[in-house]
Amino acid sequence: MEKLLIFGCKKAMNDACIACSRCLVGFNRREGEFSQYKEKEVELIGLLNCGDCPGAIVVTRLAQFSLWNKQMNEKPTKIHIAPCVIDHCPYKDIIINKIKAKSGIEVIEGTHPYIPQNIFG
Repeated sequence: MEKLLIFGCKKAMNDACIACSRCLVGFNRREGEFSQYKEKEVELIGLLNCGDCPGAIVVTRLAQFSLWNKQMNEKPTKIHIAPCVIDHCPYKDIIINKIKAKSGIEVIEGTHPYIPQNIFG
């Protein structure tokens, strides 16, 4: 069974992306990058943010997540990077490279497909 962790931007997750609903809806509907799991058994085990700009504590946050979930024997098999990092973060390359270097699991850039073209559309 795949166990997924969604990784996003602290500022977007806290202030702009209401309840991370687009990532969660995308996961539940298996749309966007989650479409690869349509016929698979998969669980979402967490939403984690970078810790704030410039992403200096990304590895620490991953280690905290691992430690927090160790007693339940829950660890992700894949990490999905949310659009709030991919499309808007000036530190995205550094953050994604740190995650890839230290996580030891597959990192997928993308989650949901629900990117509005304009505010009033």
